[in-house]
Amino acid sequence: MNGNNRSDIKVGMQVKVVQKPDQRTGKLTDGIVADILTKSGTHPHGIKVRLQSGIVGRVKEIENSERI
Repeated sequence: MNGNNRSDIKVGMQVKVVQKPDQRTGKLTDGIVADILTKSGTHPHGIKVRLQSGIVGRVKEIENSERI
């Protein structure tokens, strides 16, 4: 699942984001969503989120949300 739809992303989910400085290389950073920053329902480059670690980036991948 990609991160272009806001409705697919929930606080507490494990995701992979690309940070602004890493956009050219495509380096992804793992984390857990703390806040959803994009207000619109969709975004072509990914929904912007803040991770619990404080990192801000656009969601590129949503990890398996079935983990318990």
